[in-house]
Amino acid sequence: MILQALYELYERKAADPESKIAPEGWEWKEIPFLAVIDNEGNFLRFEDTREGEGRKKRAKRFLVPQGEKRTVGIKAFLLWDNIEYALGANPRKREDIKQRFTAFQEKLAEVAVVHPDVQAVVKFLNKNPVEQIEKSDSPLWQEMLEGNVFITFKVDGSEFATVCDALPKKADLSALFGGDTCLITGEKVQAARLHPAVKGVRGTNTSGAAIVSFNLPAFCSYEKAQNSNAPVSEKATFAYTTALNVLLGKDSPNKVGIGDTTIIFWVQKKTRGYNFESDFAWFFKSDKDDPDRNIQAVKGLYEALYSSKMPLDENNRFYVLGLAPNAARISVRFWKTGTIREFAEKIRQHFEDFSIVHGPKDHDHLSLYQILTSTVLNYKMDNVPPNLASAVVVSILDGLPYPQTLLHQCVRRIRAEQQVTRARTAILKACINRFNRFYNKSEKEVLMSLDKSNTNAAYRLGRLFAVLEKIQEEAAPGINATIRDRFYGAASSTPVTVFPRLLKLKNHHLAKLNPGRKINFEKEIGEICDELKDTFPGHLTLDAQARFAVGYYHQRQDFFKKKSEKNSNLNEAIEEDL
Repeated sequence: MILQALYELYERKAADPESKIAPEGWEWKEIPFLAVIDNEGNFLRFEDTREGEGRKKRAKRFLVPQGEKRTVGIKAFLLWDNIEYALGANPRKREDIKQRFTAFQEKLAEVAVVHPDVQAVVKFLNKNPVEQIEKSDSPLWQEMLEGNVFITFKVDGSEFATVCDALPKKADLSALFGGDTCLITGEKVQAARLHPAVKGVRGTNTSGAAIVSFNLPAFCSYEKAQNSNAPVSEKATFAYTTALNVLLGKDSPNKVGIGDTTIIFWVQKKTRGYNFESDFAWFFKSDKDDPDRNIQAVKGLYEALYSSKMPLDENNRFYVLGLAPNAARISVRFWKTGTIREFAEKIRQHFEDFSIVHGPKDHDHLSLYQILTSTVLNYKMDNVPPNLASAVVVSILDGLPYPQTLLHQCVRRIRAEQQVTRARTAILKACINRFNRFYNKSEKEVLMSLDKSNTNAAYRLGRLFAVLEKIQEEAAPGINATIRDRFYGAASSTPVTVFPRLLKLKNHHLAKLNPGRKINFEKEIGEICDELKDTFPGHLTLDAQARFAVGYYHQRQDFFKKKSEKNSNLNEAIEEDL
């Protein structure tokens, strides 16, 4: 199914002249230098195709014949390669440099194309190219030697940007006839023995890795060798790997990295109205990349769902593929298909589940980057457990409960740092509500903001702890450490050992406040403790500690609300009850 969807994507793009996808047997490659020669094969100069400054320099992309997979042995590319193969230069003092250069010349001799530009390259290679270059004293030569860079050729005054353009773009189809049934097209063909490398998956080798590979006898069946165990024609192999490499390209808008997982996505066919494909990556990217674009994506999603902009074609599939490194192979973490509306509804539900009261300067929605990093030390993505990121994405796309690891790790991080942040509270709220909704639990849903009707003991204890902390802060303005810094861990896990002491201590702090403020706090404590019946649990489970944290956060945020906002919320609650 995965390979078929990629094959269909290639066929669609190949039929669109504006897509500029490589034709069969070709690939787009960044070539930093062009060796410019004349019609007689004499070296003239090098052209530097790179743009930008310093490490941000990017070479221009050229359409070149597809290179072979190189692991061991000597294999040359046609009309382009590194300077060891293409020129016979030997910056690394290789013993087989002559064989490499000869292989490049022999590869070129196989091309049955009589074109002046190609013949000029043949002449140039026969005239000791390295000696010609060194005599020219080119200022770029030393840099090229140090990097063993890729080059191709250009004939001065030619109509073509490179000599590669002089070759016909039709692929040789003679190898496609044979006796195996292609798993993608169903045609009787000769299966490709090796599949081209796939590049761009985070954590794999720079030379690429395979998504289909049989390199040991234990993986093979019926005495078949290598990829004959999963026969795919040369044409289909080229198509699916080319489509995959386009999606994984450096500047691809259809790619996003989450933890150790590289996620690619595409739509089966173009749609009118809301462009879900262009916004999809921004539902998961960090808001640091482009805060405005992140906000626009979420806003566009809501507008499309509640208007006529959402595509309604049930037969148009949307594909999401999660890939991860696994030695020299690529591991498929997940594969999701569905309609655009199905994915849009599930992503909207995710944002709804993570909605929680926040400050006026904060964005309305949390990015996945903010969610994951808030559960680990120093807020670094590198510290996120390898499988957690992909597990959360799967939960979002399938509408399933979030992994319990997310909730437990969040609770432990709160206890370690004594910091109940917006992102962490949103995680706890979302995990609790999704779990209860999925398993039809009768427990009350955790709301976005303070819920005084919530009688859950852990939630009320969190509220009580926030009130006691607020009393201490007002009694001693500018205090360096509050009861949260000293007692949060114990209060959220073993309340009975802490709260009796804190309630006695609060009388000392209340004595320092004015009578009106004192009465307000006593009423607040009375309302919270009314449902607790003066009993404190001896131990709270991790799930209960999550509710404790949510209650604490809600109560703290309520202290910062203006009276007009509180009255408005109260009126809304009364209207709902009526």
